[in-house]
Amino acid sequence: MELSRAAVESRLAACAQVAGPVASMYWWDGALERTEEWLVLLKLPADRYDELAAFITERHSYDEPEIIALPILTGSAAYLNWMREETRPVDPAPGVLSHPATARAARSRT
Repeated sequence: MELSRAAVESRLAACAQVAGPVASMYWWDGALERTEEWLVLLKLPADRYDELAAFITERHSYDEPEIIALPILTGSAAYLNWMREETRPVDPAPGVLSHPATARAARSRT
């Protein structure tokens, strides 16, 4: 939950959905592994993928976390606009640190 929350707080994803645990079977270092994992779906425009992938890779506990993108073929215009708006980088106000949560807090006080 912490990683998904951090991605949304950082405006790298408009929404995060967490499901699990799910049972996973995979090969790792020559051995068949079975483990319980959490499935996280992060919703964002395609042009934000590289930044989100770097964010996850830096913070995830796995050496190779599963980070894949599925195309959005179509969707409601209102939802797609909302997703784009919620993932726009936040421009910091003068004298405000660039962290999105700080920028939002500064806007709410004005």
